[in-house]
Amino acid sequence: MTDLKPNLIYDVGLHRGEDTDFYLKKGFNVIALEADPKLVAQCKIRFQDAITCGRLRIIEGAIAPQSVGERITFYRNPSVSAWGTVEKTWAERNARLGHSSEEIELPRVEITEVYRAVGIPFYLKIDVEGVDSLVLKGLKQFEARPRYISIESETVDFVKLRAEMALLRDLGYTKFKAVEQSAVPGTTIRTRTLDGRELEHVFEPDASGPFGEEIPQPWLSYEDTLREYESIFKLYRWFGANSFYIKLPRHIRGVVRKGYRILTGHRGALAGWYDTHASL
Repeated sequence: MTDLKPNLIYDVGLHRGEDTDFYLKKGFNVIALEADPKLVAQCKIRFQDAITCGRLRIIEGAIAPQSVGERITFYRNPSVSAWGTVEKTWAERNARLGHSSEEIELPRVEITEVYRAVGIPFYLKIDVEGVDSLVLKGLKQFEARPRYISIESETVDFVKLRAEMALLRDLGYTKFKAVEQSAVPGTTIRTRTLDGRELEHVFEPDASGPFGEEIPQPWLSYEDTLREYESIFKLYRWFGANSFYIKLPRHIRGVVRKGYRILTGHRGALAGWYDTHASL
């Protein structure tokens, strides 16, 4: 049986290290996975000290099903680096939004091998644009579970969102939070490190924000979270990635966005986007 490591966090979708920086400051060791070689190179420089002393290990490559073989096409997005994906349909959607991708070939990472070699983390953060559920399904081979998990939730198909929630429930998770992400950057958290020292941290652009008990909203049941997502999806249908609004000419979208904000006082992304956090 693979054991739970109480001082370990997995950052699955390292990007520029926005979250890993926070986790290291909190005192955790980090296993970070990232596909984009340019982002990996940046993070090796940024976190050189943590890598040297063994507190951070970066695993390079793209998570994908075994069926694709040992090499995988990755769609790197030069203009929005967080949108890199192994899913061709996601890359096509990004192109429709005006952000085309370039294809590169990468080694495939088998997530179950990582769990088996390193152990199960205290917190598992997943943001890998289209294959979050694959990372979750890998946990089925082990008895231990992370105390906390977060995934970037589905924004287009409510059936897929329900499947994500059902997978978390089947893994044993009973408490959930739907956390809107566009409001996270620039916010400050006052917390403590693992050894009890006070820590003040400002979340960078693209950061996922706090996790577990430090998220300032209540835990909900499975059923109540699904009801919350039903309301969220009503907004997605108006302003989300596959909405009528997105298909409007850019200058018309600007007029609609301005009018909506005047009427509602809303200042973030019109529909926002959400991470689902889960706790045992």
